[in-house]
Amino acid sequence: MRLSGVLFALALPAQAGETDWPAFGHDASNRNYSELTQIDRGNVARLRPAWMFQTGVTGYFQAQPVMVDGVLYLSTTQNNVAALDPKSGKVLWTYLHKPRTEKIFGPPSNRGVAVAGGLVYQATMDGRVIALDAKTGKVVWDHEAVRPEEGETETASGLADKLGGKPVQGSSRLGFKMPPLVAEGLVIVGVTGAGYGLHVEDASGGLDGGAVVGIEGGYGRRGWLAAYDAKTGEERWRWYVTPSEGWEGGFVDRTADGIPLHRDIAAEKTAAGANRDAWRVGGGSLWMTPAYDPALGLLFLGTGNPAPQNFGLTRPGDNLYTMCLVALDVHTGTLRWYFQQVPHDEWGYDVAAPPFLLDGPNGTKAVASASKTGWIYVHDRQSGALLSRSEPLIKQKNLFVPPSPEGTVVSPGPLGAVSWPPTAYDGHLAFVQVRHAATTYTVNAVPAAPGRPEIRYTETGVAKGEPSFSTLTAVDLNGGGKIAWSTRSESRLSGGTLATAGGLVFSGEEDGHLDAHDAATGKILWRFQCGAGISGPAMTYAIDGRQYVAVAAGGSSFTQSSGFGTGDSLVVFALPD
Repeated sequence: MRLSGVLFALALPAQAGETDWPAFGHDASNRNYSELTQIDRGNVARLRPAWMFQTGVTGYFQAQPVMVDGVLYLSTTQNNVAALDPKSGKVLWTYLHKPRTEKIFGPPSNRGVAVAGGLVYQATMDGRVIALDAKTGKVVWDHEAVRPEEGETETASGLADKLGGKPVQGSSRLGFKMPPLVAEGLVIVGVTGAGYGLHVEDASGGLDGGAVVGIEGGYGRRGWLAAYDAKTGEERWRWYVTPSEGWEGGFVDRTADGIPLHRDIAAEKTAAGANRDAWRVGGGSLWMTPAYDPALGLLFLGTGNPAPQNFGLTRPGDNLYTMCLVALDVHTGTLRWYFQQVPHDEWGYDVAAPPFLLDGPNGTKAVASASKTGWIYVHDRQSGALLSRSEPLIKQKNLFVPPSPEGTVVSPGPLGAVSWPPTAYDGHLAFVQVRHAATTYTVNAVPAAPGRPEIRYTETGVAKGEPSFSTLTAVDLNGGGKIAWSTRSESRLSGGTLATAGGLVFSGEEDGHLDAHDAATGKILWRFQCGAGISGPAMTYAIDGRQYVAVAAGGSSFTQSSGFGTGDSLVVFALPD
């Protein structure tokens, strides 16, 4: 059924025997795991579409639905929201979003809503946090948190000529992609778009195809996470990724886990005096929903790359607190601890995937972070101490070797080993979609001219002759981070994973297949072609004794370059009656 402005009858009261999916990642642990067992290894081959909902909005359909009190809630690329009957897909109400500006960061996308206390919360690409009545879809409050173009220091005008006619995208614009987290009466959400600045667009549509990024200079923005009163929308606190004092850190020559960084620290320190205000435009986008431990009152959040992207001499130092897993006090936003995975990043290795909570060694309460660099890190939740690091998920090459004029081949590239799609964890194994690909980072320059200094920038391109593929990989986090199994995919994996107590792992592919794997072996037990690329995580719920699996199919951000089509559908599966 197409999304429309017509309001249908209100949802009926919740029926007995239902099991909800109440929040992104299933709950505040972010484990993307369900205890439901009706669909299992033995019968998943019989799984069939039960119903389908067409939103009428094609594009990067990245949302994970939420099911609360017998109603399924779904957001679209354009920040529309629909409330659906979870048994039939019947539309109960719709909210049609009217953006206040078309100046947003990147292609439009939204990764989901949060539902709590009778309200549906959404953070939008045009910088608003909105609360809707869960029964009617009517706006309860609408808070403008940021105007996307606010604070732009430079536009793209004139730079195309300076960079040999290459198309230049304007400086960073702030907006929201992540599903909000609702905790302690607060709606918590962070901005994307902070870590880019001016860059040259990639004509082929993706970083793997040769994007030119990281023009030297102060063109970025300052990332932040904020908490809003769940009843009124009033801002309660805001935490900035880049602090006004101390963002240079210690000019470390190794990562916290001992990997050499190959930095020219002497050159950075020489440049520090002229760049003391670099923190003001220092980047640090926030891509995905925090995990939350109510017993400790702590939020766990990954932060993005510093700005300007890939070119670091104008931002000397470690660039705190970009590229970190951080713990914040939920009531005040105060920083409790941080672990910086990549000080002074020059490769685009955002800590993008949502952290997830688990029980660590000897009963330790832990938090894990799957990284773009190719490891899963496990930390003590209270102190941040590194408890363990998994085996490498990919074959790393020239890790942390900086871009060079002759071109440096580095694996992983800026898409990482693990990007923003969530990891599923079943209490034993973590199931992660892993990208295996190398990138060539090349430093280029436009010579100085009268009235204009030299302009330096970093160009990224496909590393010729290097392998490029995806795997679904299971990591035993209770067994020292050993890889339990790894299955190579026929196309690029995207959207993240879902694990269930039925012994299954669901994983989406760019070519439109949703796959069900045996959680113990990785063997594919079932596949279905959804008609468009999967770029959001699947979820599962049960109502009236029947289990369903739902996934959005709208194409991926690489659809054009890969040749796969776009779509607009939520596809919902169940076993035959």
